[in-house]
Parts: sequence; C-alpha cells; structure tokens
Amino acid sequence: MTSQTHGGILRTSDFDYELPESLIAQTPMEPRDHSRLMSLSRTDGSIRHHRFYELPQLLLPGDLMVFNDSRVMPARLRGSRSTGGAIEILLLSRLSPGVWRAIGRPGRLLRPGSAFEVVGEGGSMRGEVLEIEPDGERIIRLGGRLDGEERLHDIGEVPLPPYITETLADPERYQTVYAREEGSAAAPTAGLHFTDELLEKVRGMGVQTVFVTLHVGWGTFRPVKDDDPTEHTMHAEYWELSHAAASAIRSAKEEGRRVISVGTTAVRLLENAASLSEDGLPHAGSGWADIFITPG
Repeated sequence: MTSQTHGGILRTSDFDYELPESLIAQTPMEPRDHSRLMSLSRTDGSIRHHRFYELPQLLLPGDLMVFNDSRVMPARLRGSRSTGGAIEILLLSRLSPGVWRAIGRPGRLLRPGSAFEVVGEGGSMRGEVLEIEPDGERIIRLGGRLDGEERLHDIGEVPLPPYITETLADPERYQTVYAREEGSAAAPTAGLHFTDELLEKVRGMGVQTVFVTLHVGWGTFRPVKDDDPTEHTMHAEYWELSHAAASAIRSAKEEGRRVISVGTTAVRLLENAASLSEDGLPHAGSGWADIFITPG
C-alpha cells in the first residue's frame, strides 16, 4: 500500500496494494477458529500474530462483544428468459412480498416487461422485470406474494464474493454459526471464524455478547471510483438494533467497559445509530446506513 498524500489530501490510489491471487484462500479453514489473527496494540503499536482460537487471550472480563447476526440469502438465481437466452440474477434486497431489488446479466435480456424463469435443484419459479433504476439495478417480481419467498431456498444459491472461484462443498461455511436474520447478499466475514465452542469460552470468562443486524449488500464489492474517497457515494444497508442490545451497549460505555465490534458491519451499524442520537450513544431503532470509514 502506498502511503503518500497529494498536498495533504489522500487519494483513492493511495489505498492500492498488490494481492497475489495465490494468497486468496479458495476453501475455508477447518476448524473455523484455526484461521490467522493479527492484533495491533493501541498503546505501543506492536503487532502480534495468533490463531483465532487464541482470541480469549486478548479479551477481558466485562468486555462486551457486538456480533452481526445477519444471514446470507440464497440470492443467486439462474434461468432463462421466456423467449430464450440464459440469465443470472442476484437479489439485493426485498422491497415488499415477492418484489425485489436485483442486478442481472445480460442486461439486454432483462428489460421492463421481460418474463423469465429461474431453475434450481428444488424446481423452478417464474418472474418478471418491473422496471430499471437509474443505476442499472432491476426491480423484479418473483412468483406469488409468498410463494417466491418460500421457494428461494429450493431454487437459489448462496452467492460467493467475486474473488472466490471455487464452489463450496457446504454452503453453511459461508454463514456465521450465529447467523439468524436472513437478508444479506454477502456474509459479515469477520464472524466466520467463530465456533460455538469459542463463543462459549468467551462467555465463560465473563465477556458479554449481544447481537445486532445489518444486512450486507452486494455494493460492498463495488470499487471506489472517485479520486477523492470522501466524494464517494456509498451504498446503503438496512440495520436493526433491539432495545436489549442498545441498552447493553450504552451500559458498557457508561461503565467504562470495552465495546468490541466483530467486523466493520457491526461498526457501521453502531456508528450510524449513534449519529442519530443526541447523546452520541446508539439507541434502539432501524434504518439505512450509508456511512463509511475514511482516514482521520
């Protein structure tokens, strides 16, 4: 990564770095918690390397950990248009029963009014393109109001990031062990390394755990095209924060205990919720977060 500024202003190009394809794991580590973990000390700047199962060594009794419990939808659909031609659709978010925001290819076959059929191991389902948004996303209808929702698990596939080219033997490996609330197009990957046993060990040492929900959008993989990163328009993601979770987080902050977010999706939710309150602490609610981290 280049570390230089242009007249004191960071440019998007300053974040470029080389990542050899050979270093991108195509199959998940087994067991989950044997993956690598790096810690950076905020006091002396030292860097240490661990295995993820050693995480409890970095925690203290009284810490509060915040987990994103969103679950990846079977959002990738394959099929054909009624008049012929193979298509692929990726569901982004549900707008109403049976109606979805999506992207698809090839775009020339997915025009307003186009009828299509998607096919999977569990059968098939018909759909229609309702409209095209200015950014090229499609609004589509799938099946009936409820039929489409129920049959997605029979027909759809869990989408993998574009840098993963191998097919997962077990799609559950692209879900966290605590995933509950379905709605993401991509996994909150920081949590993939936790096992049920590690979670119990963390709780057993006096660490409090709470769960929040932010549905990760496919826009998380879109590149930043603006030269000035502060001018980038970030995609929005839907979040929900329960009264119980918000109360626990506020209590920890007020008592001076550490609040540790598992991954940037949990950070995004907490920062957005806090920005909406007068006291600067997250309160229960829901909404769409479009904030993102920039230097300084």
